[in-house]
Amino acid sequence: MRHHHVSAGSYFVGSKQPMLLEAYLGTCVGVAVVDADAGVGGLAHFLLPQPVSLQSVFQPEKYAASGMPIFLKALHAAGARSESLKATIAGGAMIGPVEDLDIKLDIGGRTAETVESILSAAGIPIETAETGGFLSCCLQLDMQKWGCRIQPCGAERMDAPQAPRLPSPAEIEQAAERLQPVPQAALKIMRLIEEGDYDIRMLAAELRKDQVLSARTLQLSNSVMFSLRQRIDSIDQALMHLGVNLVMKFVIAAAVEGFFAQAGSGYSLCKGGLYHHAVGAAVIAEKLAGLTQAAKPGLAYAAGLLHDIGKVVLDQFFSAAFPLFYRRLIEDRTADFISAEQALFGTTHTAVGFHLAQRWSFPDSLAEAIRCHHDPAGSDRYRGLNGLVFLANRIMSRFRAGLEIGHPAIRSMAPHLAALGLSPDQLPQLVDMIPVEVFEASPSAAITRGG
Repeated sequence: MRHHHVSAGSYFVGSKQPMLLEAYLGTCVGVAVVDADAGVGGLAHFLLPQPVSLQSVFQPEKYAASGMPIFLKALHAAGARSESLKATIAGGAMIGPVEDLDIKLDIGGRTAETVESILSAAGIPIETAETGGFLSCCLQLDMQKWGCRIQPCGAERMDAPQAPRLPSPAEIEQAAERLQPVPQAALKIMRLIEEGDYDIRMLAAELRKDQVLSARTLQLSNSVMFSLRQRIDSIDQALMHLGVNLVMKFVIAAAVEGFFAQAGSGYSLCKGGLYHHAVGAAVIAEKLAGLTQAAKPGLAYAAGLLHDIGKVVLDQFFSAAFPLFYRRLIEDRTADFISAEQALFGTTHTAVGFHLAQRWSFPDSLAEAIRCHHDPAGSDRYRGLNGLVFLANRIMSRFRAGLEIGHPAIRSMAPHLAALGLSPDQLPQLVDMIPVEVFEASPSAAITRGG
């Protein structure tokens, strides 16, 4: 049976077939609607209750108020009959507190209420509704037997054949040494971004030194140039047509994509989950930088892409340790992601990532952002950049669940928002920054929409 992930801001409708639809839900809300008699069903995944900006008109499926009518219309067009439809709803959890204002905003609760209201108006009964709570979940729809299932994210991986043997510090170090590092050409371009002193000829010269990276950069460039008749065949053409800033983003994205490809399915809940989370965090960090002026947007983008590189090392040991890790998070409400890693591995992905950044001579600003992306107050250096990456990572983990293993953070987001001059009341606008394209096989559309 094929698995199909229905990402936030999208839906899938089809006839009877051997396919399992899945939507990983945190604050988002998923709804499965089925007409078993007609052999038609589908699943929709909504990020917010209603549009929050003028840009919302371009992505109506992202919001329950505008996306539910589109979803129901697609079901009817596929042959479903209103009197035979039945629904299942899940998600809308309150993951990661924003203190009292989280109750006031109630993004997940209002999204669920909007879905329920539209279903009620359409006369569609809700067979099962499991919304709210404090944990992310997965809503599944069997497109062959038309059965729905709701379970905590990662629950299917809880069975362990035997107690895992946890790695020693020496084994973790050896795992880090075996990794193919980020290409030197990309590292030099990162330094140029930090220094802000570069020109087109310098960038092109550095990129030509790495044929693999150049080829992937051109592939990404052409993926967004469908509106032009002329194919981009050289780095010089890419720079001329797309501009320096976008080409630099493609270079770094291509380099990081290759690095994350070395990870398995330890931290990831889906294929490429680590990389797609990184792209989403990068796009949000870049937008936040433009909004707050806390750091250069290009630097914030690079830091967002790189913040989780330490997970690629620990990922090699994570699958075996997952049941212990997951149980610790679920059973101990005072535990957080970092403390659970420390207890199991004797280190954390932030520490391992910082070690890699130092080994590969990353710019200091990027190394500090990697080290402090769970604790921006952990360093007085680059406090603005650290705060941007922290917030971008938290928004992706909380509101775009399902890319990688996550857990509700214990500490409030409110002081971190305030440190960047933002208010919790702006949270819906910040959530709206999440690029829905990050779940695609190649998230180049998300990269370009980031700026």
